Amino acid sequence: MILTHLTAESFVVSAWAGGVTTQIAIAPPRAAYADRDFLWRVSSASVETETSDFTALPDYWRWITPLSGSMTLFHDGGDGVRLAPYEVHQFDGGAATRSQGRCTDFNLMLRKGQAHGRMYARRLSAGSACSVVFSGGLDRRSPDTVLLFCGAGGASVAAGDERVSLGAMEAVMVENAAGPRVEVKAAADSRFVIAEIESGGGGSKFP
Repeated sequence: MILTHLTAESFVVSAWAGGVTTQIAIAPPRAAYADRDFLWRVSSASVETETSDFTALPDYWRWITPLSGSMTLFHDGGDGVRLAPYEVHQFDGGAATRSQGRCTDFNLMLRKGQAHGRMYARRLSAGSACSVVFSGGLDRRSPDTVLLFCGAGGASVAAGDERVSLGAMEAVMVENAAGPRVEVKAAADSRFVIAEIESGGGGSKFP
């Protein structure tokens, strides 16, 4: 098991039509979002305009949640899906998607047919703890990568003999994660987003 502490120093920041996007992690490590050659990507973006159109990503499934503010998404001209902070929504990256509302969001993208996974949110009060068990949750498969992002607060994260002190707007990436528990203890009232990813096929169906 490998724990990597991801902080602002390692993030890649760039502009997009509606604001600024921050790439937190990408696989493989040398892949480029602009080339659409990545297997998966985790990022956070600021949405600074009231209305914006998402870039079409037909080769990817997407998960999204606001970290602050709220947003309403319209896919292919359908009814709006309103998201409050830490409500997770999943959709086809190939859909024509329009967003309304200013917010800061968090995103997971998985390449169709080559990666499988999910994203969800957790909340811990100060001093409380939880165990995150990364096995058997993905159609009886185990994720090989788990990314725990702290949107607010802070926590101590331990797996095996390794430990990371996690601050707000930082992440821990756990690789070769199948089997052992990851222990999370909140140092303050905290909000987390967790992405579980299994690479190497099996991702052709939308979870």
